[in-house]
Amino acid sequence: MTTATAPSTSLTAEDRCDRCGAQAYLRVELQTGGELLFCAHHAREHGDKLAEVAEVVVDETHKLTATPTPSSDDA
Repeated sequence: MTTATAPSTSLTAEDRCDRCGAQAYLRVELQTGGELLFCAHHAREHGDKLAEVAEVVVDETHKLTATPTPSSDDA
């Protein structure tokens, strides 16, 4: 399994978890082809099984803890 943290196409707010419809932060490209998208919760819940079937994992859960940069309006 390969884990990628800087994909050529980042996940966006329009990418939704295949399990519950929340915003996706993990893309799993399967060994058999195709891909699955997961929110952080379901990625953790199914992590062991995903590791078994994944060819590539794009994990962007770090975005959940990123500190936003202040805008000029906040000054």
